Amino acid sequence: MMGHVHLIFLSAFLLVSVTSETFDAMEGEAFTIKCPRWSPSVKITWYHTVTNKMIPTEEEGSQIFSLNQFLWFLPTSREHSGDYTCVIHFSNNSTKLYNMSVQVHPYKQGVCFPSQIRYPNDTGRGKIVCPTIDNYKNATIIQWYKNCKPLQGERYFMAENYVYISNPGKEDDGYYTCRFTYIHKGNVFNVSATRIFISKVKHSPIRPQILVPKDKDVIEVELGAPLSLKCQARLGIKKQPLAVVTWDVDNISVKSLEFSRFHEKTRSFEGRHQEYYKETTLHISEIKNEDLQANFTCVVVNEMCNTRATVTLKLKAQCEDGKIYDAYVIYPKTHTNEDGFVEHFVYQVMPDILENKCGYKLCIYGRDIYPGEDTASAIEKRIQRSRRLIILLTHQLINCKEPAYDQHIALYNALIQNDTKVILLEMEKIGSYEKLQESLRFIIRQQGTIKWKEQRAVHPQPSNSKFWKHVRYHMPLILKSSYSTNAG
Repeated sequence: MMGHVHLIFLSAFLLVSVTSETFDAMEGEAFTIKCPRWSPSVKITWYHTVTNKMIPTEEEGSQIFSLNQFLWFLPTSREHSGDYTCVIHFSNNSTKLYNMSVQVHPYKQGVCFPSQIRYPNDTGRGKIVCPTIDNYKNATIIQWYKNCKPLQGERYFMAENYVYISNPGKEDDGYYTCRFTYIHKGNVFNVSATRIFISKVKHSPIRPQILVPKDKDVIEVELGAPLSLKCQARLGIKKQPLAVVTWDVDNISVKSLEFSRFHEKTRSFEGRHQEYYKETTLHISEIKNEDLQANFTCVVVNEMCNTRATVTLKLKAQCEDGKIYDAYVIYPKTHTNEDGFVEHFVYQVMPDILENKCGYKLCIYGRDIYPGEDTASAIEKRIQRSRRLIILLTHQLINCKEPAYDQHIALYNALIQNDTKVILLEMEKIGSYEKLQESLRFIIRQQGTIKWKEQRAVHPQPSNSKFWKHVRYHMPLILKSSYSTNAG
């Protein structure tokens, strides 16, 4: 009964935006994370994100407990890896959610501190502050390490919470780890934290690591369907002068191929530890038989070395109706709303719920129709190969004087050819439907609309909510061979 109460309690917070952050910890150590915004005037509660169970304040023998803005692990164990949510309750009855993902890394005798547990450089001028130590009251540093070796020498001055290097040079670049003890109710816990130090240089390469895809992965595809292959790599600290992430097909660079079916899109970004990432997505507009025999290789190069990961494609079981999408999504293409609600719903919320959690396959303009294609032809082909049409009803779509091409062809398919079922999602309170074109009014009279109740909430309703259950009811059945979830 208590778990059910917590589930209802958390569902009341869906009107707020959610931000996420990831934390890495060492197994067997004290560890704490804190809710970003806090003051004595607000109340904070912590939850296990997956189960929605509230985490209580400290109890006798409890390894995980909450204390105001802090969530404590005394000590950590590998079972603690997972997602946690802090909920801030403001005095005006509004709330804000923060998702925290914790990854506990196993301790191995004689092995260096895990490379994932690193914090960014402070100043680069010789002062290296021990990360996170301020969160642990009356903590005591017992040892500093450089690249996992004890730090010794006259050039190092060790103070209460930092070490100072006199006249730092290139030879001082590396990873500095402080180990300190924290005492809680008479129990002594160890804590280690590593900080990157770079002296008077703007960047530092690290051995490139491909995060996605895994080497020798096999991707299931459908002939005639589009495909996106993403390669993401970590290449160094701060922006790198040499950073290449690209795709080869049978050892030939995509840039050298003359196939209009292939198109690369690249972006780069820095992580929270100033680590530099680059990501290149290979868009394939249409899978052909020859692609099933090819090797698709992500090649990553920086100043240190190069590495690669190769994936292959295989056919997955075709549905009997020959369709390749469960639904084609129609939405207003130009957005005037300041909060970007429609874009967020189409590109983030719908794929997360319907694709990732429920196993459907959507076709979304701007994501699944690629540069170089004849847009009108591509839209018509995608709609014809979709089992459903999902139309997002907003004031902007209704007030548009000239409906988009995909809306024209979709309604033609649905009403004239009677070939495709329509699902209408009323994303804003429309009121009277008089301004709608007659074809849409006809569909509403036949089956009504599914109303989004969240009033532009960025945080989606859970996949088992009434809204998504209603959507799934109108979606086609999912083959059990691919997913265990069906359309209800």
